[in-house]
Amino acid sequence: MDSSRLLFSVFFLLITTSDCSDTDELQCNDMDNEIFHRLEGEAFYFLPYVLMDGNIPDENITWHKNNSEEISNNEDRMVHYHGGALFFLNLQIEDSGFYTALHRTSSGECFNYHLNLVVFDKSHANTEVLFRTVSGGSKNRKIPCPDNVKETCSVFRGKLSWEKDSNIFPDEHGAQLWIMDVDKSQEGIYTCVCTWKHHEKEYKTSGSRKLEVEDQVVVKPPKILSPANKEQFADEGLEIKLNCSVLCGKNVGNDCQATWRIDGSPISQIDGYNLTTKREEPADGTTVTAILTIKRVSAKDFLAEFTCTGHGGFEPASATLTLKPKESKTPLIIGALSVLFFCVFAAVLIKYFAIDLALLFRPYFTLALNNKDGRVFDAYVVYQTQNLDNPSEDTFSLFVTKNLPSVLEEKCGYRLFIQGRDDIPGEDRLELVEDRMNQSRRLMVILTPGSGSESSPTSPQNSVIGGFDWQVGLHHALVQREMNVILIQLGDMGPEGYAHLPPGLQHLIHKSAPIKWPEDSRGASAYNSRFWKRVRYLMPVTPAKKDCQSLII
Repeated sequence: MDSSRLLFSVFFLLITTSDCSDTDELQCNDMDNEIFHRLEGEAFYFLPYVLMDGNIPDENITWHKNNSEEISNNEDRMVHYHGGALFFLNLQIEDSGFYTALHRTSSGECFNYHLNLVVFDKSHANTEVLFRTVSGGSKNRKIPCPDNVKETCSVFRGKLSWEKDSNIFPDEHGAQLWIMDVDKSQEGIYTCVCTWKHHEKEYKTSGSRKLEVEDQVVVKPPKILSPANKEQFADEGLEIKLNCSVLCGKNVGNDCQATWRIDGSPISQIDGYNLTTKREEPADGTTVTAILTIKRVSAKDFLAEFTCTGHGGFEPASATLTLKPKESKTPLIIGALSVLFFCVFAAVLIKYFAIDLALLFRPYFTLALNNKDGRVFDAYVVYQTQNLDNPSEDTFSLFVTKNLPSVLEEKCGYRLFIQGRDDIPGEDRLELVEDRMNQSRRLMVILTPGSGSESSPTSPQNSVIGGFDWQVGLHHALVQREMNVILIQLGDMGPEGYAHLPPGLQHLIHKSAPIKWPEDSRGASAYNSRFWKRVRYLMPVTPAKKDCQSLII
């Protein structure tokens, strides 16, 4: 639509010029054609440039549009003329056209004025109505208000203002806008707006200029970014890529270059190599990377010298690189596996022989770990023998009367208080149990198949004594937490397991499983058997009576 109007205007220009030449060629002088691009909705005041002021009587001049439509001088019209000037108070798309004026002076001279007006809609966002672009390399830039806008403000005593991208400069009202310390962020379209009045009504006329800021060129000596090392590992027979990255100044264009050479020769003269280049423009400068692709690394590549060279307006910079064959990872893997195997093996040995190690080093800490609690007994042995069959009773009797004292007392020097063996005749049983329990450092509970079962009615004394020992011992272990408990199991507890035992004893069993007496084992009675090592580990470090003898594991 806009281009067709322009062609239409040119067409009428040719017709008008032809008509004038036929009728008034000897009388009228044709002035230059003035072309204006304006936005719809604004006001436009046009006075031919040869006229010094707008005080020409209306009867001395007539205006026509497209050489046919006569313009009125009625100032109530949106489009009219007065004093030789054209007024467009509210530009519309249809106001586009070719305007001519015939001016006859009082002295008999005749002049033809021409205006080619193109009105654009607002969707063009000033891109089609820009005046001359402001550019250059100076640090501070001056943006002048377009002459038509400035003259309109001067004639009608209007007020100038400036804006950029709809952002108003509040303190700028002059005919020139200065942009100080120009950088790329200040680039854009600056608009000068004149607000003026005509017959007490306010109108606006604007003109825009584009500020272009050229990229600042900063020249620096080239800097090699990669290769950073003098050697690089490679696998023989495989492909490898070598990067030669060069950092130059800002906006230096093709002056920044990077390339590879092999033993001083260009890559293009050697087969089997491919060279590509890529360019980047980060904030800190121009980076050019030459990528050398070696399709199959051969033995000769390990003997060659690769040179990365960078050019950038100064003395070239260079860095050399040599390839090294990768070492085999097999020794490293074997070493790592050996260390791992050793750590696992050591952990297993420590876990399995933890008790043995603890017993081995006990003699060396005997002096530092002397017991000073004043207790007389190392362990108080409590048990029940009710409801035992003959084999179980024989096993229990042999363990308590022979095996237990022979190892812990005779060989280790521990002092045990064994229920039934160390009772003092005639002493109150209840006081005796309480007193001996307070003087003991461990509570050793012997679990038999009859433990925890209801006592036989035929042995009320044993029932009372045994039950009281258990109650006092569990009270010291669970409530007062004064004694550690050693659980030893003789024989099979039956299908019910430990379910028939008292709750307190079940709690202790849940925390630490009982040590089972392997009576059928040949070495069960031996001092250094697995069973006795576990028992000795749970006993106090230093016996209450005397030191252990023959601590050989």
